[in-house]
Amino acid sequence: MTDRKRLTVAILALGGQGGGVLADWLTALGEAGGYFTQATSVPGVAQRTGSTVYYLELFPLGDAQPVLALMPAPGDVDVVVAAELMEAGRAMLRGFVTKDRTTLVASTHRIYAIAEKSAASGGLADSSKVMEAARKNARALVAFDMDAAAQATGSAISAVLLGAIAKSGALPFAREAYEETIRNSAIAVDANLKGFAAGYDGREDVAVAVLTLGADDIVAEGVRRLTEYQDKEYAQLYLDRLNGFEGDLKHEMARGLALWMSYEDVMRVAQQKIRAHRMDEVRAHVNAAPDQILHVVEYMHPRWEELCDTLPASLGARLERGGILKRAFAPMFEKGRHVRTNSVTWFLVLRLLASRRRARRGTLRYARENARIEAWLALVRDAAVTDYECAIELAKCQNLLKGYGDTHARGLRKFADVTNSWQMLRSRPGAARILRELRETALRDEDGTSLAEAMRKLA
Repeated sequence: MTDRKRLTVAILALGGQGGGVLADWLTALGEAGGYFTQATSVPGVAQRTGSTVYYLELFPLGDAQPVLALMPAPGDVDVVVAAELMEAGRAMLRGFVTKDRTTLVASTHRIYAIAEKSAASGGLADSSKVMEAARKNARALVAFDMDAAAQATGSAISAVLLGAIAKSGALPFAREAYEETIRNSAIAVDANLKGFAAGYDGREDVAVAVLTLGADDIVAEGVRRLTEYQDKEYAQLYLDRLNGFEGDLKHEMARGLALWMSYEDVMRVAQQKIRAHRMDEVRAHVNAAPDQILHVVEYMHPRWEELCDTLPASLGARLERGGILKRAFAPMFEKGRHVRTNSVTWFLVLRLLASRRRARRGTLRYARENARIEAWLALVRDAAVTDYECAIELAKCQNLLKGYGDTHARGLRKFADVTNSWQMLRSRPGAARILRELRETALRDEDGTSLAEAMRKLA
């Protein structure tokens, strides 16, 4: 690293993470420390809540008036600060992190991109690859879960990041100067000083723990989930259905069956939205103060089919087929709407819908899902007799079923295509491999064209 007077800092943060506050602190720190300091910011569009690059240049005060850049240049950044792990990855992709110059300060927690959250299954990016690249490409690395440290201290993550920057020694300022900057800002001073201390004392390169659950652990979680979803009798049905499955097959069936039996219907969605701790979670997510009034506006689009699903099976089936009532009322369900779910009116509507779960066993949706589950169980049991590996692949096909409405309908079609192929595959060599390839194609295929092509080749 060549000696130079100018210091450069790039901060990559998402909306709400206090990147602007961190930039202001560093600007004040530089000016108090005898540096001509310039800070700029360029907002961008990320696949989460919006990403902004804050860029600072610090030049020692003297006779010369420096001309400073407005944006970081690849290979010319002394300190890169990433308020989330994938932002560190983005910084490396843009060439901001180099082995000869850059100290990388990054939080290892994740805020998932829309592409990760909307994937049918297994859409999460591999965080370990980002950490591996960070160790390889940075001159020095300070990385740990700074979001957890912020929550533990009641501070903003920007304060923890500031403490980590101070600890790295990448900037020529004493710890006391950083702390004095926080005090002078008069922004949640006590909490932010605690966050700063947590960042200063934080551990580097904390590995992401992977929790591996055994079949018995999954069964226990399934019982808890289904008791909360319906009742104890429903959880017992889950246990009865698992009888006879062993080993890896039991592991897959325990997970898949619990998810399928807690399918998303109107009652479930309403139940989730009015649960006791939801508003506490929303307030914490947006960092709302105790005395702040918070409104929650949500997009809802129940279809005519969802209404029919909640009715007694015979009545729901008749309305779904058509008639005067469908022609009169179905158009009302063609468009979604934004509603304030924390208002008294909509909360009561949701509470009424959630209370319908007591009648769930008599609904049209329950009758259909119950029949599909029983058919799937029979299919997996039949396959297990002759081809255990194929049975495991058929069990994993439950991954194709997600959400409700149009999303669920698409997944159901893919599930039917893949599982129905078992009859033509059962006598072929490599049947399990073919089933796995079909399932993985279906998971990646949004509109079903790739799966349809694979099915044509199979035939």
